[in-house]
Amino acid sequence: MAAASSPPVLGILAHDLRWAIVGLLAESDLRTGELVARTGQQPSLVSYHLGRLRDAGLVSARRSTADGRDSYHVLDLDALGQAVGVMAAQINPGLLAGITASEPPRPTALSTVLFVCTGNTARSPMAAGWLNHLGAGQVTAHSAGIAPAPLHPLAVAAMAEHGVDIGGHRPAHLDAFETSSFARVITLCDRAREACGELPAAPAAVHWSIPNPSQAHPPDLDAFRATARELRARIRYLLPLLAAAD
Repeated sequence: MAAASSPPVLGILAHDLRWAIVGLLAESDLRTGELVARTGQQPSLVSYHLGRLRDAGLVSARRSTADGRDSYHVLDLDALGQAVGVMAAQINPGLLAGITASEPPRPTALSTVLFVCTGNTARSPMAAGWLNHLGAGQVTAHSAGIAPAPLHPLAVAAMAEHGVDIGGHRPAHLDAFETSSFARVITLCDRAREACGELPAAPAAVHWSIPNPSQAHPPDLDAFRATARELRARIRYLLPLLAAAD
């Protein structure tokens, strides 16, 4: 009987540098230069292994909206989870019982998170809405902008389709939180990340490179729906990190 071939994801993740890149991108979206600095490897080597991860469908690149010459690399945690799940099932279906759950673990102690984008009009209030909703009272999420503007009505509509009401949100300036402390501060906008200066105190400050749905041409509800879906997925993976930090 011929030996079964190993799952492709096993070979992808078995390389030390690719494993390190996946670990860094699981925490925050990063640019190539930041990955080079954090891994201590040559730019050409990091770029090559990023290409292997992109070819495997685990990582994508998004052009920075702050500096169009640069890109942020984004790890698809759903794709990675599905690939690892398939690998585990091929070994023994019982392995899946310990790594799957219908709901993500939540913090047991009250945790606070701040989301930041440019206008505080869509992405950050949507993210805060999801975290407050999925955190089931164990997380308090706030949002702010570096140039606050009115809440976008399509953001309200997209979240309402999921039963999350953000209609009461009032735009806030990042300066309003300068003396506050948080478990995590998350920037959602490339411009905000690169222009906000010093962030409020937090053990972890990370970046999610989320496209601005109001800049879709023309802006429509589908763009905001896509943002709502991506934010929900990211929040589901954030909750176990907050729980682990209790």
